[in-house]
Amino acid sequence: MSRLLIAVAAALVLATSAVAAGPPVQADLEAEIVCPTCKTTLDQSNAPIAVRMKAYIRARIVAGDSAAEIKSQLVDQFGSGVLAEPPKRGFDLLAWLLPLGAVVVGAVVVGALAVTWSKRRNSTADGSGDDLDPGLEQRLDEELDRFEA
Repeated sequence: MSRLLIAVAAALVLATSAVAAGPPVQADLEAEIVCPTCKTTLDQSNAPIAVRMKAYIRARIVAGDSAAEIKSQLVDQFGSGVLAEPPKRGFDLLAWLLPLGAVVVGAVVVGALAVTWSKRRNSTADGSGDDLDPGLEQRLDEELDRFEA
């Protein structure tokens, strides 16, 4: 009985992975490929080369090519700049790491400034900050007394 359940579960897993790995959808590919002329994704471009690339993608889907094969063919023709998402290897890895590094550096800077500002605020709240000139303080007291009367 348990072998039957395992076999059914395995069949379901294979069936769902086959459905998920179905033929590529043209709209998805157009959102992942950049027009070499206007540097926008194909789904946003109407440049002549973009129209030809869309027709090429449509023809390759009909021919049964996978999304990876279509992307690979386009990269062979136009270079890696045709991909909207840079590869996560080699020099292109910098496109993924630099923004993350900038966020980390920004968080450290904001944290350091917050600590500095809170220390400065606490030192003036303790009364250890700069005191008024005695003549100015006396004048202030007189003005406040006159105001309260």
